[in-house]
Amino acid sequence: MVSRGDSEVRITAPKPRKVLALLLVQANRVVPVSSLVKELWEDSPPLSSATTLQTYILQIRRVLRESLGVDADEVAGNVLVTRNGGYQFRVDRGSLDLHEFERLSVEGRQRLATGDAGAASLALRDALSLWRGPALVDVQAGPLLEVEILRLHEGRLTALQQRIEADLRLGRHLEILSELTALTAEYPLHENLNAQYMLALHRSGRRTEALGVFQRLRASLVQDLGLEPSQQIQRLQHAMLSSDPALEERSHPGQMVLDRFLQEQSSAAVPRPRDRRTVPEQHVSVEPETPQPTRRIVPSELGRWRILPT
Repeated sequence: MVSRGDSEVRITAPKPRKVLALLLVQANRVVPVSSLVKELWEDSPPLSSATTLQTYILQIRRVLRESLGVDADEVAGNVLVTRNGGYQFRVDRGSLDLHEFERLSVEGRQRLATGDAGAASLALRDALSLWRGPALVDVQAGPLLEVEILRLHEGRLTALQQRIEADLRLGRHLEILSELTALTAEYPLHENLNAQYMLALHRSGRRTEALGVFQRLRASLVQDLGLEPSQQIQRLQHAMLSSDPALEERSHPGQMVLDRFLQEQSSAAVPRPRDRRTVPEQHVSVEPETPQPTRRIVPSELGRWRILPT
């Protein structure tokens, strides 16, 4: 179901729903017919693919017309428009939750870079509030939508880390501990989230638990990937072991937690892990795989387009 204000547009058939989802995540851009065909049938389109796609477009237009209470010419000329070689779903500025999320995320990132942690936290919270779950969870995604899903997921995770960074700068370490507990359980190999968790625990007077987070991260990296933690997070651990006063500093414009440890924080060397027996001396570095999200399109506030479960 798609909603716009008080109007609801129900698209229940899987393939038209997939077409609408791809048009919406690329709203105001022309989506080529070839892309829509690939999304629907991957590398094995039927001979009638072009005609079938046109049928899906007509079905979507009919539902839009009936639900929005406008005539066919209005829908075809101003909403779901045929372009040279493709189709375009037109939306007004600020009327699509995805666009609003991206705008607020950029604003929050810029505020964070200039040191305005309060405004950054507010903007990023507003951006994240537009989410009600994983993107496109109720759409049978093909190859193009899978890429869009990953993009949306990474955008949300980045905004979440930046909002947590802003909250750390504002001294809200106690308030975000439970959230970070859940996030590091969901992403056990994510170094920056683990670093933020370590710092929040340390500032809450729980240094032993903060160091335990590092040990769990290292064990997971060694066991799953044969990798040691990065030098940055090892420096963070060393700073905690030495009670480095820099850990209490909250003004770091433009930097995430681990960015502060790109260089040594003290004259002491980073201690080497004691147990190296389980780690091969030579190995190929492998980046952790991005967790595969379930799918749901970004939902909406009043007056914006969204896709909901049927």
